[in-house]
Amino acid sequence: MNWLAQLPTQRTPWLLFTAIVFLLEVTALFFQYQMGLAPCIMCIYQRTAVLGLLGAGIVGSSKPQSKTARILAYVIWGISSIWGYLIAREHIDMQTTTDPFAFSCEFEPNFPSFMPLHEWIPSFFQATGDCGNIDWQFIGLSMPAWMEIIFALFSITLFTLVISRLLIKKSI
Repeated sequence: MNWLAQLPTQRTPWLLFTAIVFLLEVTALFFQYQMGLAPCIMCIYQRTAVLGLLGAGIVGSSKPQSKTARILAYVIWGISSIWGYLIAREHIDMQTTTDPFAFSCEFEPNFPSFMPLHEWIPSFFQATGDCGNIDWQFIGLSMPAWMEIIFALFSITLFTLVISRLLIKKSI
């Protein structure tokens, strides 16, 4: 358990975390541009949550010995993974509902007016797909179902790391 508590103070685990998250973004772009799967608004929001995880990894790896940097990285990580999980859960509900009026799928992301990412980088943030379509499955799970699992794993990992730091080191 002491080994686990020491991980957040080392650069290599943060870089590994960052690389894994970066590969998730590259995979999303592969699905979009190589496989022709158009991202819907919920996919774009999940993609944004993954970018938040990437930001957490960058912050954490920049100065892992700094308690301030670690806390900031933990906060970004927690917000991103929980928000991503909730968006993926809602996306699954959209895909599996039998009531056609239960959900509506917007066509333009609801980013803050001071940061219209879909206008700045439309090739990355523009939604062109339908939230209700299941265009891809692997082992019987749709993409949002896999993202729900991924975000849950990121959340559990964060919780485990923070708890181990608090129990063993009595510090974050």
